[in-house]
Amino acid sequence: MTNLDAAGSFRLGSHNVKRMGYGAMQLAGPGVFGPPKDREAAIAVLREAVAAGVDHIDTSDFYGPHVTNQIIREALHPYGDDLVIVTKIGAVRGEDASWNPAMQPAELASAVHDNLRNLGLDALDVVNLRIMGDVHGPSEGSIEAPLTALAELQQQGLVRHIGLSNATSKQIAEGRGICEIVCVQNLYNLAHRDDDALIEELATQGTAFVPFFPLGGFTPLQSSTLSGVAERLGATPMQVALAWLLQRSPNILLIPGTSSLGHLRENLAATELKLSEDVVAELDGIGAADRQ
Repeated sequence: MTNLDAAGSFRLGSHNVKRMGYGAMQLAGPGVFGPPKDREAAIAVLREAVAAGVDHIDTSDFYGPHVTNQIIREALHPYGDDLVIVTKIGAVRGEDASWNPAMQPAELASAVHDNLRNLGLDALDVVNLRIMGDVHGPSEGSIEAPLTALAELQQQGLVRHIGLSNATSKQIAEGRGICEIVCVQNLYNLAHRDDDALIEELATQGTAFVPFFPLGGFTPLQSSTLSGVAERLGATPMQVALAWLLQRSPNILLIPGTSSLGHLRENLAATELKLSEDVVAELDGIGAADRQ
């Protein structure tokens, strides 16, 4: 059995969680829309992840929509006391599978209640406010109105902790003036490192940083350097990419997603892969061109 404790733990809301978690996005159909082709396989992946020690799962009711939350409930409810389910709100899906902003107070309240109903919960552990700027990158603008609305839902007891997704440093600072921010979920991986400084900033504040698309997302990471390192280490490129993130900063929590048991096992095994300083320096060069 893979030892997830090898990567340590970090604070997420009111829990210390193991740094390797699971992202449920890929449990929906193609394009994160509609049902999966094999619902039983999706259930099996979730159950094996938790059995292996995963204690935080990332999801959203706009995955599907509703699909991943309903599968999580079928697979894992009633939930163990140590399982943290993190969801996000701030968008809805169009009938054409489009991703559309939904940041008005009534829309945010509806999203919280949808998540509660589909997950079978009385209160949500952590809710990330997804800021709909660019599709996968942040853009500046005040978040006071939607975050205040979410904080009011927290005060009602429907939400325990609040995080931000697709956020800038300025927005995070603004958010801290409204409520406690327990995590930030932004695009970040070996090749996309715009948030290097932000990760350091959050680490000094004891705030978790959760990279979405840690393996590249819809376009998986491809690099001859990454492939070469993986071959030398007897690992897969994706395992190396995950191990690099785990060593990047102790406040990084990972949520790689998959609908395959084989890929799940490979991802979890990345917690036991240790990279030397020379290897880390070699891998750092992959994203260097983008930072010049």
